[in-house]
This record gives sequence, C-alpha cells and structure tokens, in this order.
Amino acid sequence: MQAATELAAERGMEVLNARNLAARCGCSTQPIYLRFDNLQQIKKRVAANMQACYDRYMAEEIASGKYPEYKASGMAYIRFAKEQPNFFKYLFMRDRREEKDLSEMQAYQFEREATRVVKYGFDRDQAERIHTHMWVYVHGIATMYATGYLDWDWETVSMLLTEQFFAIKDKVFGGKNDN
Repeated sequence: MQAATELAAERGMEVLNARNLAARCGCSTQPIYLRFDNLQQIKKRVAANMQACYDRYMAEEIASGKYPEYKASGMAYIRFAKEQPNFFKYLFMRDRREEKDLSEMQAYQFEREATRVVKYGFDRDQAERIHTHMWVYVHGIATMYATGYLDWDWETVSMLLTEQFFAIKDKVFGGKNDN
C-alpha cells in the first residue's frame, strides 16, 4: 500500500495499475493479486490514504494556531494542493458526477466550514453564503497551485484570503458584523 500511495503521489492515480505497482515493488503482478482481489481494492485504499493525508494537513494547520480556524482551513487546503498536487487533483478535481455518496460528503464538509464561520458571529445563512464565496476563491487558488500555474509566497496567500473574506462580508452584508 505504501508503494501504491507513493506512486499515486508522484504520478497520479491514473498511472496506478498492477504493472506499474509491480515494477515499483520489484516483483511480478502475481504477489499483488495474491494480496488484493482487484485493482479497485487497491485504489480504494490509496484514496483513503489520500484523504487521511488531507485530513492531517487540515488538523496540523488548525492546531498550529498561526491563523484563525476558518482561515487555517483555507490555508491547509491550498498548502495541500501545492505540496500534494496529485492527491489534490484526485480528491478535488476529478469528474465525480457518477459518485453516489458525493452529496453526503460535500454536505459534511460544507457544514464543518460554515460552522467555523458562525464562530465569527454570523448567523447560519450568512455563514453559508460567506463560505460559498470563500470556497470558490480558495479552490481557485489551490487549483492554480496544483496545476503549477502559480507559486505565490504564503504571506501573499494569507493576505489575499483575509482581503477576500472582508470584501465578501462587506459586499454581501453591507459592512454589518465587523468581527
């Protein structure tokens, strides 16, 4: 599993197949299929490893105390895209129209982030609107990092997230709630 996860990190999930994994492990494909029923089983576990890696980025950034919790979650998302671009692309940039459990996962993540915004004194509807705007903005920056389009320093990213948050707050709520 470590070799499969490393291969996906380096070259992307699309190159994860039995032949490439066997080459990485220095063996034939036979030991792979003795251990796993099929390639989908391997990919499912690699995807779980990717998600765990993302969760660690999020937890570590928030625990660092460098930024307020909501901002830290955005910074973690962007840092993950920069440092783990193939994981980011798989988790957040693949075609997911056929996935059945996607809406449940999205609802959970959206709720978690909106709850972080509520801590600034906004009501639930306001928090959801702010988070919707911020998520589009943060995802755009992260996507540009993951694809190698930009490489700003972290101070610039931090400044832009702060400015965007306050610009959205002022535009959407007319300067109400100065938290």
